[in-house]
Amino acid sequence: MSKAAKAAPAENELPFEEALKKLETIVEAMESEDLPLEQLLARFEEGTRLARTCQSRLTEAELR
Repeated sequence: MSKAAKAAPAENELPFEEALKKLETIVEAMESEDLPLEQLLARFEEGTRLARTCQSRLTEAELR
């Protein structure tokens, strides 16, 4: 099992604020660092999962 597959369930359980903070950190790193393509793709995939988590939390809040 890959690291990303192991991390996904934990990301789905993160509170909105933590997921958003992690997502912001990833975006800043991708914008400011000169990373190899493989690392950029890994961060992009993690960021995509975090963005989905944030969207899910917002949708849940709207339904309340």
